[in-house]
Amino acid sequence: MSKQVVAFTRILAIETSCDETAAAVIENGVRILSNVIASQTDLHAKYGGVFPEVAARKHIEVIYAVVQQAMQTAHMGFDDLDCIAVTRGPGLVGSLLVGVNMAKGLALGRNKPLLGINHIEGHICSLWLTPAADEIEFPVLTLVVSGGHTELYLMTDHGRYTHLGGTLDDAAGEAFDKVGRLLGLPFPGGPAIDKASEQGNPQAFRFPRAVMDSDYGYDFSFSGLKTAVLRQTQRLQPHRLPVNDLAASFQAAVVETLVAKTVQAARDYGVTAVHLAGGVAANRALRQAMQTAVQLPVRVPPLVLCTDNAAMIGAAAHWRFINGQRDALDLDVAPNLPLA
Repeated sequence: MSKQVVAFTRILAIETSCDETAAAVIENGVRILSNVIASQTDLHAKYGGVFPEVAARKHIEVIYAVVQQAMQTAHMGFDDLDCIAVTRGPGLVGSLLVGVNMAKGLALGRNKPLLGINHIEGHICSLWLTPAADEIEFPVLTLVVSGGHTELYLMTDHGRYTHLGGTLDDAAGEAFDKVGRLLGLPFPGGPAIDKASEQGNPQAFRFPRAVMDSDYGYDFSFSGLKTAVLRQTQRLQPHRLPVNDLAASFQAAVVETLVAKTVQAARDYGVTAVHLAGGVAANRALRQAMQTAVQLPVRVPPLVLCTDNAAMIGAAAHWRFINGQRDALDLDVAPNLPLA
């Protein structure tokens, strides 16, 4: 079983890839001793999306307090830690720099090993922080779907990933935010559209399902769908928009595309289970549709582990650490870091 503990570790993890300032202490890659998140959602709501420079400044303001709270909640001193882990990419360069510089300073000052972790790998490893980890057997298929990412990965062991496909343009979460703004819904758009959809008719408008042809493999595209919603709202004006129906129809198109590609990949690669990760994995309709369509276990982390958090970075760092990875103090951020 994949949750087998092969070494004892206590890792302080830091995550600042976007607009959450987060720190956590993780034991053995499976136990959360603390998980502190300072969200900036309200700060960015007036912009209708994350404002990178504002996000970076806010990280600077709160990161020390967040790390301190994570250590206090875990009842840990720095001497109790085995290493300091931090997200080095992908993400917003200014935000990433705050977290990486904090981690480098702690590693130098406390004489601890430093690990730079891929943000997407963190999302994939979030399932190892749940009771469902006891049942995981490789290979598994993970759909990472968030504001910045829509990717399908085949995972054959810890640290062994094959990228099967990804978005060719907008990520699903980004499309949710932009369509939410078109419909006059609050930021972030994902939860707002999900809520509005409960009162809407998903068949009211037939929006396009892009790159569904087999020639596109497991790739996704959502820019055309976003444009179709824009055109529909323009046709409906100046009348009052049927927001619930538009939201439900848009969400149905996104969900159908995500599910169809995932189901096909699961069949093609003979996986044991399908995992959902990332902020959009919290979407009610996506969870229900995936569980109905996939004739395999479908596992999803709790909401706090779907959105950006440092616990998932600590889980990924555990496996990297016990396999000998160490990074030097000249570690730099990589805003477009691929998952190898």
